[in-house]
Amino acid sequence: MSNRFHLASGSRHNRYLLMRHGHSEANERHLIISTPARGLSAFGLSHRGEAQLQALLADWRWPTPTRILHSDFLRTTETATRVATHFGLALQPEPRLRERAFGDFEGGPDSHYPDVWALDAHDPAHREHGVESAASVAARMQGVIASLEQSLRQETVLLVSHGDPLQILLTALEGRPLGEHRARDALLPASITLLD
Repeated sequence: MSNRFHLASGSRHNRYLLMRHGHSEANERHLIISTPARGLSAFGLSHRGEAQLQALLADWRWPTPTRILHSDFLRTTETATRVATHFGLALQPEPRLRERAFGDFEGGPDSHYPDVWALDAHDPAHREHGVESAASVAARMQGVIASLEQSLRQETVLLVSHGDPLQILLTALEGRPLGEHRARDALLPASITLLD
């Protein structure tokens, strides 16, 4: 799946590809896995996710990345590794690209996501149930791009992250209220969005 996103804030020094990890064991089991304690060493890609990446790489339609940064969760690391191996690139773990922390819902059914999103729509700074606020997610995700803009020039950077953080980042880059992040089309597993 390919998306093109035009930055509202003007030109950047680099080109960015935002990628959601492939279908994972957490997706398959309908679980929320959002903490390093669970996500760093378990709940990697599912067989379906592996097949998604194989198909994606066989028919790559985006600019060729020159750098890859990824969330250090297992599912994002495995996704980034497949792409890095394909293009002969090194990997750079970036903890700021981690999954949003879902607090009390950690390890529970993913049917709780809409509960959090409803709270986001009312107040993107909320931390109800110990959930990381959408505002905090936006700040750390934008911080990654800001750091890269300071240190790199004319690179094509692939950022491999998770659904909620990427939805929130795109909403922030559009200049829209963060509470509207679920009004955007959902980013599917193994999808790529080009920022240009």
